[in-house]
Amino acid sequence: MKDESIAEKIERLVAEEHELRGHEEADSTHTDALETDTERLRAVDVELDRCWDLLRQRRALLEAGADPDDAQVRDDDTVEGYLQ
Repeated sequence: MKDESIAEKIERLVAEEHELRGHEEADSTHTDALETDTERLRAVDVELDRCWDLLRQRRALLEAGADPDDAQVRDDDTVEGYLQ
């Protein structure tokens, strides 16, 4: 995946995240809808972390003179375990 594709995916996920956050407030009295929104929001957050991690890997490899295509998408547990 190229940097532009990753950036486009990040933009789509951020837009979905904003939409879901708006739904959370509207769905605050609808338990099932709120639960669905919360679950999807968590999945979006994890996918965003994975995309940002991949983009950082690619940039680091490029800066080091290596092939950015050698960057690998890391699993959820790995990217969620990073300290912020």
